[in-house]
Amino acid sequence: MSSMRIRLVVAFVFAALSGAAWSQEQAFTNRSTELKDRASGEARTVATLPEKTAVKVLERGGGGWTRIDAGGQTGWVRVFHLRFPATVETSSSGGGFLSGITGALGGGRSSQPTTIATTGIRGLSPEDLKNASPDTEALAKMQSYRSDKATAERFARDGKLAAVSIDDPAGGSSSKGGRR
Repeated sequence: MSSMRIRLVVAFVFAALSGAAWSQEQAFTNRSTELKDRASGEARTVATLPEKTAVKVLERGGGGWTRIDAGGQTGWVRVFHLRFPATVETSSSGGGFLSGITGALGGGRSSQPTTIATTGIRGLSPEDLKNASPDTEALAKMQSYRSDKATAERFARDGKLAAVSIDDPAGGSSSKGGRR
């Protein structure tokens, strides 16, 4: 093969792969969800997207957020509210020697579009922790829900709740849900 022909083949493969890498990923909403102007639950809601809205993924952000385009409106949604289509190969035969031969020859299998939900959320990096800013109002609100033991026992008694013994999965002694 000539040097020029190899260069053309390499250029063609590179162009084909780079186009696939830069294409926008298709998805759809798996429930009604709010489209936010930034990747935050406290951000302003731009629109409410109904279930099964087709979207284009523009960017995957940290903290479980994804920037999308939904019919010309761009914004951020929680990645858990998205489903991504995929193609899965299924076999029409039960297996065995003949299915191995037909599979090797390209028979006995069909590609069917289906939906698979796969989501990964990265953890917090040391940089995230270093740059964190506490929300003192939210902390104070959470602490206001705290209850002391006497109040919890009174609540359980008034609600006619019964203590339940739970075995320790680590093999320790069982504990009760409260004193009697």
